[in-house]
Amino acid sequence: MANAPKPTTVKKESSSASNLFATLVIPICIIIAALIYKFVLGDANNFIDNNVENLPKVGNYAGMAYKGGPIVPVLMGMLLMVIVFSVERFIVIGKATGTSSLDAFVKKVQTLLNSNNIEAAMAECDKQQGSVANVIKSGLKKYREMEVEANMDTDQKCLAIQKDIEEATTLEMPMLEQNLTVIATLVSVGTLMGLLGTVTGMIKAFGGLGASGAPDSAALATGISEALINTATGIGTSTLAIIMYNILTSKIDKLTYAIDEAGFSIIQTYASTHK
Repeated sequence: MANAPKPTTVKKESSSASNLFATLVIPICIIIAALIYKFVLGDANNFIDNNVENLPKVGNYAGMAYKGGPIVPVLMGMLLMVIVFSVERFIVIGKATGTSSLDAFVKKVQTLLNSNNIEAAMAECDKQQGSVANVIKSGLKKYREMEVEANMDTDQKCLAIQKDIEEATTLEMPMLEQNLTVIATLVSVGTLMGLLGTVTGMIKAFGGLGASGAPDSAALATGISEALINTATGIGTSTLAIIMYNILTSKIDKLTYAIDEAGFSIIQTYASTHK
């Protein structure tokens, strides 16, 4: 098809940009989390006698989080990743939706199709912009091509239009799903890292209990604190990741449904007006 090379180029450029974004964001989030852990949570003012080696001051949650150990900055980095990737996907999906309401746009296109005003429908696609409008406009262009095609019957032309819409969708939709795998991965990894922190904290706690002579209450408190803080942070990270993943996938499903609905209207209109 004549318009196939252009979408392919856009897809490759978008894919490269998205991969570069992910490559940069992951280490940056870890570095930022490590700095927050070291200089904010680990500030001496958060601890008794302003000594980091002592227990946190009563009610000082920053100091408590610092005592969670080296797994805490890793979990904080994962939490930052979930937030950053979610915001990035919201922006990308928002652009793919277009400049106005998707439902109103689809209904307007269907109305114009019913009146066989293809040029006006294509103009609406130009106004709407975004991935959905790009796919629908590709189908409308094929619609125009089939009207002057003399070597195919109506069924073959409808099939050609359908194929064009499917190919345009295949080129556009993967761009929307990029980086969702990162969020989905963080759902499991966040829980596992939290569990690892729990285990290491309990090892320290039982180490304090097993010390010769009287149990080391400070070691016991630090170990239990580490276990609970890592558990809470891991669960919080995974919970946010699950919520964001489900919201984003539902938005993508809505775009796919809008494309299917408009594509069906294009094919049905052609079939009914070119019997």
